[in-house]
Amino acid sequence: MKVGLFGGSFNPAHDGHLHLAETALNRLGLDRVVWLVSPQNPLKDSAHTAPLAERMAGARALATGPEMVVSDFETRVGTTWTVDTLRALQTRHPGVRFVWLMGSDNMAGFHRWRGWTDIMRAVPVAVIARPGSLLESRTSPAAARFASFRVPQERARMLPSMPAPAWTYLTAPLNAKSSTAIRAGRAGA
Repeated sequence: MKVGLFGGSFNPAHDGHLHLAETALNRLGLDRVVWLVSPQNPLKDSAHTAPLAERMAGARALATGPEMVVSDFETRVGTTWTVDTLRALQTRHPGVRFVWLMGSDNMAGFHRWRGWTDIMRAVPVAVIARPGSLLESRTSPAAARFASFRVPQERARMLPSMPAPAWTYLTAPLNAKSSTAIRAGRAGA
């Protein structure tokens, strides 16, 4: 089974998240995409994070169909950092071929994540283009450090079967929705 892992706060979930998940599902030939709703992103202020139940409900409203699964795995196992979540999932599901999914906005700052090089060496990674971060993500420290492991997007369907490190950058029609902008709009209303 080939499973995309799409971690995030989903604060709130929006159609840009769905666009990323569907792009990865189709372009990588995945069997499932699991939306891992983080109890609290350690790099973000908890004062601006909606309750987990609300964020889970928002993700479930978008992630419909048998290929999309919304999970509170990190809350149930008590992990905070992606690197630990991946280790826990790989231990529990040794036969599954996981691929970490992220928007290019996350790739731009990926080098700030705890254990980011371990993540790149643990599972293949698919980066999906997002507005405002196209150049910054492609020239990021993570992209530079793992440049020799980049898989051309024309071979993206092979990524789930490749040993890590392996990553690809998927261009796609851009979806400008942003959780930050949605929260800012609500605050200004």
